[in-house]
Amino acid sequence: MNHFELRGGELHCEDVPLARIAAEVGTPVYVYSSATLERHYTVLRDALLAAGLRDPLIAFAVKANSNVAVLRTLGRLGAGADVVSEGEIRRALAAGIPAERIVFSGVGKTEAEVAFALEAGVAEINVESEPELHLVNAVAQGMGKRAEVAIRVNPDVEAGGHAKISTGKAENKFGVSFAEAERLYANASNMAGVRPVGVACHIGSQISDLAPMDAAFRKMRGLVERLRAEGLSVERLDLGGGLGVPYFNQPEPPSPEAYAQMIARAMEGLDIQFAFEPGRMIAANAGVLVAQVLHVNRRPEGRNFLVLDAAMNDLLRPAMYDAYHDIRPMKPREGEPVVYDVVGPVCETGDTFTRDRALPPIEGGDLIAFMSAGAYGAAMASEYNSRLLAPEVLVRGAEYAVVRPRPTYDDMLERERPAPWLTA
Repeated sequence: MNHFELRGGELHCEDVPLARIAAEVGTPVYVYSSATLERHYTVLRDALLAAGLRDPLIAFAVKANSNVAVLRTLGRLGAGADVVSEGEIRRALAAGIPAERIVFSGVGKTEAEVAFALEAGVAEINVESEPELHLVNAVAQGMGKRAEVAIRVNPDVEAGGHAKISTGKAENKFGVSFAEAERLYANASNMAGVRPVGVACHIGSQISDLAPMDAAFRKMRGLVERLRAEGLSVERLDLGGGLGVPYFNQPEPPSPEAYAQMIARAMEGLDIQFAFEPGRMIAANAGVLVAQVLHVNRRPEGRNFLVLDAAMNDLLRPAMYDAYHDIRPMKPREGEPVVYDVVGPVCETGDTFTRDRALPPIEGGDLIAFMSAGAYGAAMASEYNSRLLAPEVLVRGAEYAVVRPRPTYDDMLERERPAPWLTA
């Protein structure tokens, strides 16, 4: 469910007409619904609790949407943060999320990032390789600290979805094998700079079938039981995220309730704290990208190019992942649908959002919204072609606030400096 609906023939976000935001803030612009963010988080939390999963840590995947106002909205409900860089740690802390609810993941942590995480006091560092374990141990010892770590395991489970967001197969770069995990966990328990507290896995994103998750989670349970049988303490089991969301052209994914019940069955009788790293399932349908139609290029051979002021630098997912986003006119016109290729102004053919999409009749100057753009939209945006980053707006009821303003061209240029020999 989301809170983007037609009212009086005009698309709204909660109680605010999107056309009003477009007029006052400009386009392209990202718009997020507080009500949708809050509902998606609480539905997941309540489902996990109802399934009997003890004190779950729901660490929102900051990479999905790193806007501080979005993070603060979720943090006030009790969400933690799953982070993959020092910058994301800083964003989570700036949003008021306590360090003890921050999980530091990622396959390539630097010495400086590990030191920052330890100084901040994050809850857990998910270690993804043997060299990384030794790095964390050395940094922590040098700081006179003992880092709490979890060993991330690659369960070698095929989970479907796009190849670029699959993370759970043996050929993917993430985590270690089960055999390595047992050895590394035992070794870590004897290191002076780390204290192993758990194990973790994450098998991919946009997963629409619970079966691969069930298979991976049961493997993880077996690992916990083997480690405990060796006399090792395992306090936390991090099951990652990855549950898919409806992008309007796909079957409805499993509900949070079905997801939680599956976990409860797989983990029945296992006394452990669970951690989760959802991102897309909370943020995707909580955001849209609003754009304006610059013109319609009607070719004699019959192709209609809908040229927007938004481009692949604003919303990369279609070009990067062949991703589908529902496209809705702000004020739908009456008439038979027209087939369009929807494109942006960037100078390459890859700047195409969709081809052969049937939409209501659209004219130059009309406003449209890319739905389900709240995850991996603004977070992946760039200034390619020296285009300004789109601003971000957060709506709550009948109010809205610009939570990241559009930079100016002066802002963009002031970040660069000429070499001394070019100033003469």
